[in-house]
Amino acid sequence: MDALVEVKELTKRYGDTVAVDGVDLTVLPGEVYGFLGPNGAGKTTTLRILTGLIAPTSGRVRVLGGYPGEPGVLGRTGSMIESPAFYPYLSGLDNLRLLAEYAGVARQRIDEVLELVDLADRSKDRFSTYSLGMKQRLGVAAALLKDPELVILDEPTNGLDLAGMRDMRRLIRELGTGGRTVLLSSHLLGEVQQICDRVGIINAGRMVAEHNVEELRGEQELVVRATPYGAAHRLLQRFGSVHTYDDTLRLQVDPSKAAEVNRTLVEAGVEVSELRTTERALEDIFFELTTEAGEEVSREASTEVKADVG
Repeated sequence: MDALVEVKELTKRYGDTVAVDGVDLTVLPGEVYGFLGPNGAGKTTTLRILTGLIAPTSGRVRVLGGYPGEPGVLGRTGSMIESPAFYPYLSGLDNLRLLAEYAGVARQRIDEVLELVDLADRSKDRFSTYSLGMKQRLGVAAALLKDPELVILDEPTNGLDLAGMRDMRRLIRELGTGGRTVLLSSHLLGEVQQICDRVGIINAGRMVAEHNVEELRGEQELVVRATPYGAAHRLLQRFGSVHTYDDTLRLQVDPSKAAEVNRTLVEAGVEVSELRTTERALEDIFFELTTEAGEEVSREASTEVKADVG
């Protein structure tokens, strides 16, 4: 399957600052791809490059078979990067009319996108009176005006309340199942886990993982709550990899081993108050990967400093 977005060794420097460092990223047709990372990780910089707003320092970038910013690519792409910008003294409807005229889009399409983002009832109000969530939704409506093949959204649920976030998630899933491809950035782990087919995780400008969501979450785990904690931790290491989460221990082992795990702990005098099976949450994986990546960057920086001093 040919990729709609293909990025190889993408790097962006601002003087001595490396915002994006050798990123590889692939988005396939018809999927909802989540670009996940903490604030300042390089997500927005990467999306700005993909939409032709800024040029990369080095690397290969292909979007819809062409290069970012080319007219043929822009005509098939809809995007909302960072905060949506509109004329504050115009209504939401009039702002979209201006964009539609500039892009050669039929007026009928304006009504359709306003309905999609649930702004039809407030479309004649001035943009300056909109809440942050409404501004986000108008930005998404603008991104959909051209009925694009590829939709790129930067933090689309920013500023939305719980109901708004739910509606936005539903809209994005509908876009993904309606023949479009969606690439969205987010720092909200639960959001990405609910609506994305695949995810790329970026930290400190570097890509640390790119997988199918279910593959990334991997096998089920055993959640163990027991005392004394230290003794339980040592015993569980006999069965496999153990990591801590709040006041529980997470054991990566086949769930069929639960009875054996329980017996081992009890016979050693460890009191087991909880033992259950769970799937790994994307949140756990995210923090594991970004912590490891941050430690690697620190080690490399320390090595470079020592080399310079030497």
